[in-house]
Amino acid sequence: MKTWLAFKNYFANDATRRDVIFSLVVIVLCVVLYFLPTGFEDRLPRNNLKMEGRIVSVDNSQTTHHGIIRVGGQFLEGELLEEPFVGKVVSAHNNFLSKLELDKVFEPGDHALMNIAVQSGEITWANAADHYRLRAEWVLLGLFVLFLIIYGGFTGCQAVLSFIFTGLCMWKLLIPLLLRGYEPLAVTFGITVVLTSAIIFLVAGVNRKGLVAFLGAVIGLGLTCGLALVFAGPLKVNGAVRPFSETLLFSGFDYLNLTRIFLAGIFLASSGAVMDLAIDISSAMREVVVHNPFVSRRALLTSGFKVGRAVIGSMTTTLVLAYSGGYLTMLMLFMGQGVPNPNILHLSYVSA
Repeated sequence: MKTWLAFKNYFANDATRRDVIFSLVVIVLCVVLYFLPTGFEDRLPRNNLKMEGRIVSVDNSQTTHHGIIRVGGQFLEGELLEEPFVGKVVSAHNNFLSKLELDKVFEPGDHALMNIAVQSGEITWANAADHYRLRAEWVLLGLFVLFLIIYGGFTGCQAVLSFIFTGLCMWKLLIPLLLRGYEPLAVTFGITVVLTSAIIFLVAGVNRKGLVAFLGAVIGLGLTCGLALVFAGPLKVNGAVRPFSETLLFSGFDYLNLTRIFLAGIFLASSGAVMDLAIDISSAMREVVVHNPFVSRRALLTSGFKVGRAVIGSMTTTLVLAYSGGYLTMLMLFMGQGVPNPNILHLSYVSA
């Protein structure tokens, strides 16, 4: 009885009801997005299947080495581990592209993602696409969700929901719209604003604190977008500097404007940091008001600026570490070859 009364009193609060209703709306949107077709599902033949397999034997007779680069390929025997071909052993190929970042090398006992072609119920072709990583990825995701909920409680559940909603919006809306050639900046900014509202109101709640954080984040994203547009011209940055850009063009999407997509990616990538700053500052100011309801607007504003300066200081270093970590091998290459600093700063990759 006491548990029911506590539960009833908890949901009697107007703020709690707003948060629950908003969460339910986001859940419904997640379900709709999950079943929403992207329009690119049927680009591969229907008789192509993907399943887990275990490598039984490896023939490296066609593999040669040129320094650290492998040339040729491997002939493999793989046992399929999923229905309807459990236990069936197939012959497969693993052709090397002579690129370390793309080539995969199999050994007996490895688990692989097998691509197979089926005709009249029989396997006519098989290929080892890559090492099978799905199981480990699910374990990591499960641990991430578990620890988030244990530590964050209801807020942790909200964070998980925002995580799912963000992933679905990216995969079901943003990527398909960009592939169809819609204006990258407008599409990305619009979807980023939607994501920002969902994430902030889920985490901070549907209240004044959430509204302030949302408005601050949107203004920050708008400024980031404007700066990207202003400096894209003087820096002469080509969107092809991003990985797989040329491959994307040669895959039948030569009408895409890679530079506009690159600019859209700038404020998309920065949106997380902007939201983090907005939530940190609005939450800190909210705590000041809770503990001192009679604080003046001027004093509250002063406190907000002090918190903002401290958070900005640490965030600046965070961004330096994030970019340095992502491009560590490139920086090592520059130093190892003795490339002068002015030359480094003029490279398109560094400018980007």
